[in-house]
Amino acid sequence: MQLHNLKPAKGSVHKQKRLGRGEASGKGGTSTKGNKGGQSRAGYKSKMAHEGGQMPIQRRLPKRGFKNNNRIEYRVFNLGQIETIAAKYELSEITVDTLYGSGFISKTDKVKVLGNGELKTKLTFKVNAVSEKAKSAIEATGGTIEILK
Repeated sequence: MQLHNLKPAKGSVHKQKRLGRGEASGKGGTSTKGNKGGQSRAGYKSKMAHEGGQMPIQRRLPKRGFKNNNRIEYRVFNLGQIETIAAKYELSEITVDTLYGSGFISKTDKVKVLGNGELKTKLTFKVNAVSEKAKSAIEATGGTIEILK
């Protein structure tokens, strides 16, 4: 092997045909863009969702449903889940901060406690919402509830 024999590997180099460099190049004149119209012009940029005069899909499809901007989304915990969480992490108080610290919710989540399952230990709750069934079950074990805003 000598320096004058070196070549790049087969298929690694691609020669790009330069557009608009005269008729002799084979891609001169219109630069393969065709004749006339917006798409042949310099600076052409297609509009988003433009379908060339066909009725756009966002207008063909029917509008359905309703999104309530005032809806409050809660992270829901049942009493059975809270019982296992309290036992695993040795908690006597269930708050938004303790649930966040344990990795069950994100910082901005609101917490609601529901009444599925059984609660055997006395716990203090500081959460955003509690169902009636859960409230009576918590008070039956001697626990307290504080509703946060």
